[in-house]
This record gives sequence, C-alpha cells and structure tokens, in this order.
Amino acid sequence: MVELKTEESINEMRAPGRVVALALAAVRQAAHVGVSLQELDAVAREVLAGAGASSPFLGYRPHFAPVPFPGVICASVNDAIVHGIPDGYRLRDGDLVSIDCGAKLGGWVGDAAVSFTVGRPRPADVRLIETAEAALAAGIAAARPGNRIGDIAHAIGTVCRSAGYGIMEDYGGHGVGRTMHEDPGVPNEGRPGRGMQLRPGMVLAIEPMLIAGGTDHYRCDGDGWTLRTVDGTRAAHTEHTIAITATGPRILTAL
Repeated sequence: MVELKTEESINEMRAPGRVVALALAAVRQAAHVGVSLQELDAVAREVLAGAGASSPFLGYRPHFAPVPFPGVICASVNDAIVHGIPDGYRLRDGDLVSIDCGAKLGGWVGDAAVSFTVGRPRPADVRLIETAEAALAAGIAAARPGNRIGDIAHAIGTVCRSAGYGIMEDYGGHGVGRTMHEDPGVPNEGRPGRGMQLRPGMVLAIEPMLIAGGTDHYRCDGDGWTLRTVDGTRAAHTEHTIAITATGPRILTAL
C-alpha cells in the first residue's frame, strides 16, 4: 500500500534528508587515498549522532542477509555496485567509490547515494558517474503528477542504455516514509505510460545503478551483502529521496 504524505509530513521529511546530505558530503570530503572504509563510516556516524538521527542501515537484516548490516553507510568500491560493507579496505588512487546513506529523524527516513573518484580519476569512470547523475536527474524530472512509474523507469533506462551501460537487474528505487523501503517499487528501466500513476504526496527514492561493461548481471560476495559486477567492470550508484508535489518533484536529500 502506498502512503500519501501530507505537505506537513513532507516538510518534516526534509530534516532526515538534510542529515543524509550532510553525511554524504562529509564522507566525500574525507575520502582520500589511504583512508579506510571503516573510517568513512565513522565520519557518517558522527554526522548522524550530531543531528540526533539514527541509521536505518545499521542492524538492518532483510530475508536474504546472513547477518545484520554492520554500518551506517554502504561503501561500494570499483566493481562493487551496492551494499558494500564498510571494512578495513583503504582507498587507493583512482578508486571509484559509491556511498549510500540513510537517516531516521522525527520518525521519518531519508535515503540517498553518491558516486565519486579518489585521487586521479579515470576518464571512463568520470563518464560513468556523469551518466548515473544524468539518469537520476532524468528520473526525477519525470516524477510529476499524472505521469506513471514507467515514465520514471523509461527516463532512467534511456539515459543508461544510450550510453552503452548495463542496468543492475532486480534492483531499483522504492517508496520512503516511516521506514526505508515502502511501496511502490521504482524500476530503472521500463515502458512509458505504464505502472502506478504518480500522485502528490508520494515520496520515492530514485536510484540508478549502472554497470560499465553493459551487462545487467551481478554476483554476491561471501559476506552475503556486497553485490558486484560479474564481468569485473566498474559501477556507479546515485540516489535521491524526492517528494511528488502539485508543482513537480521536490528533492528532500539535497544540501
């Protein structure tokens, strides 16, 4: 069931959204060669604690997970697409890093992700990240009353496929509200004019996940969480929580 949020509730959801934005900005600023993923997780924890927010990631255990998630960020490096565990790995020159972060504050959740490079960037990685950001922007632009879920999916998929990238199968965006994952699901590829009609008050996490090699497939690490490309090529992940309003989409996880 899809919960339509009131204007007051959407305004309240801006608070956890801003905490997420601040945490992602702090992590990105701290991400230098030699810094460990655990240290980046500690940076995000400090931001959340300073805002009085909790993490919907920490301790999260869906049906597929062998253990609860141990961090407040997902830190996915190079060929890791999503759900990377922040461990002792130390960043190296040229790494492509995707950070996903959530915050819960005042009973509401915000969820967003960003990809960036560390040190000297590879041109191919820059193009991949720019395309992921363009796909996210296209999906957000399509999130207007009267459109349908398929319009968001089509906008994202068109940008990704036109650039020759793969789209991670089985995964996409989702509703956000009192919990991190709510209805409806938001695929990253689809047919325009299909699916649930978008209405003011819907709050969605839109999150393209691109695979440089062009395949849509992935594999899971032995930790039961980290999802990687099967061909070893790099991946990028971008995400915003947005509210659909009568005047268009409102980004709740922007600075």
